[in-house]
Amino acid sequence: MAKTGKRKLSLIFKVIIALIVFVMLIGGYSSYQIYDAVYQPHVILKGKETAFFYVHTGWKMEDVMNSLYEKNYIANRSVFEWLAERKNYKNHVYPGRYLLKKKMSNNEIINLLRSGKQSPVVVTTDMARSLQDIASMFGHVLEADSAKIIDLLKDKEYISKFGFDSRTLMSMFIANTYKLNWNTSAEQFFERMYKEYRKFWNENRKEKLEELNFTPVEATTLASIIEMESKKKDEKPVIAGVYINRLRKDMFLQADPTIIFATGDFTVKRVLKKHLEINSPYNTYIHLGLPPGPICIPSISSIDAVLDYDKNNYIYFCAKDDFSGYHNFSETYAQHAINARKYQNALNRNNIKK
Repeated sequence: MAKTGKRKLSLIFKVIIALIVFVMLIGGYSSYQIYDAVYQPHVILKGKETAFFYVHTGWKMEDVMNSLYEKNYIANRSVFEWLAERKNYKNHVYPGRYLLKKKMSNNEIINLLRSGKQSPVVVTTDMARSLQDIASMFGHVLEADSAKIIDLLKDKEYISKFGFDSRTLMSMFIANTYKLNWNTSAEQFFERMYKEYRKFWNENRKEKLEELNFTPVEATTLASIIEMESKKKDEKPVIAGVYINRLRKDMFLQADPTIIFATGDFTVKRVLKKHLEINSPYNTYIHLGLPPGPICIPSISSIDAVLDYDKNNYIYFCAKDDFSGYHNFSETYAQHAINARKYQNALNRNNIKK
């Protein structure tokens, strides 16, 4: 009996040990599965190092999940949803533009999305020549598309609250590089641009405006003409001086860029007599003073060229016939006529007819 009892105890002991080992193995395997689901790389970018993922305004967790799966960014939907539920993502869904990286884990992706820490878009406002250009420029990279933005920019009642009308609104936009959240609304975009406008016109620039007896709109309007006249920073203040001299003498500005703006055809390279007869408030050959608003978004260098204009005696200027981008300046019409003839001959030689 003693031997039989010992055998039974030994068998029971072995069974218990086997069960313990089995449970440990099962537990270890489950622990590994959980670790793998949470911390191992699970994002799929198809050979790319990074990719931007967009969460639209108003989306719920299910919308985010569906978009992630449609783009095949997630390896295992059930595992990802299991973790998202446990991290309470459904109550922390924030719209935005998020940067996914190769080898990110499910945990890292969910933490990123629920943090709301999105990657901003970068927009450089250069050479916009109309409100439609501005709307397209920003609508191309923001959740608020160009249609929503242009509708707001053409809302007379809305823009009047900020002190602008349809002709002067271009002066609110300061040429610069901006970072904005992708989910910026049309109204938030406008308010941000107005804030940048107020920031740009600091006390130093306002003092210079007073000396010129200009408003910000007038300075920007003249700067926009200079912007289209020359890309040479060193001669912009000289051109500004010419135009300011003409304004003070009550002379027509006779600025060709305003004529091109009035035609609406920005491919025009040579202003002809027929163009000078266009009936438009932007035709500075038949209307004294500045046009009613900017003809483009001028660079900051052009605005500062107006504020720090060169105090010269020039009344005329004409592009050089070497097409260098520089100009010949003159105090008399006789000298200007000589310079203009040289340039016109150069246009003819190069077969530039319009």
